[in-house]
Amino acid sequence: MEMVRRTQEKGFLIGSCSDRTLSGQRAIWAQHNIAFDFVASKHQLSEVKLKFEADVYYHIGDREDLDKKNALEAGFEFLWPDEALAEPWLLLDDNSTQG
Repeated sequence: MEMVRRTQEKGFLIGSCSDRTLSGQRAIWAQHNIAFDFVASKHQLSEVKLKFEADVYYHIGDREDLDKKNALEAGFEFLWPDEALAEPWLLLDDNSTQG
């Protein structure tokens, strides 16, 4: 959650696309006192992209068949959790719009 906070402080939009229920996702954000921009089901990544204009979209996931496949089909960059630890999106130009 600290990664999410650092990302959000830099002006990125954050949210979750999960196989958890939408209410379950909202509860996790609330438990950590983090304001989110969206929650959605994994198969709704393309809808999230339509709602938010950004220069680049990232999805962090741990399943090849669902996470990576859905992310790439929706036009998102995909990162495995260990790759995400390096927070590559923070290296983007500060003038970019991030999602």
